[in-house]
Amino acid sequence: MEGFNNIFMPLYFVYLIILLAAFFMLVRYIIHRKTSLPIQLFIKGLRTENSGNYDEAAISYENALNEVKKSRFHDSFKNKIIEKLKVLRTIKAYKKDQNFIRENNSWLS
Repeated sequence: MEGFNNIFMPLYFVYLIILLAAFFMLVRYIIHRKTSLPIQLFIKGLRTENSGNYDEAAISYENALNEVKKSRFHDSFKNKIIEKLKVLRTIKAYKKDQNFIRENNSWLS
């Protein structure tokens, strides 16, 4: 009987390690399942951009970018936010130029 317990004792430790690892991954999943702050800020930026408020959208994207830089794990998300900011800056510059042309009627004179 002594030899029987000595053979299967390491298996109990393996099962214990597997059980603890599964528990740790479950807790980690539950914690990270909630939407993170950078994603919430990005969604807010998308909504304000869709409503036409580009200045507020740019602020939301910049805040999301700052939060992503703190975590260092979301490189592709960081690149996506940077691209959105570039597009927003281009749109804002285009609108500014269009307003300048329309207000001054410089193309007529």
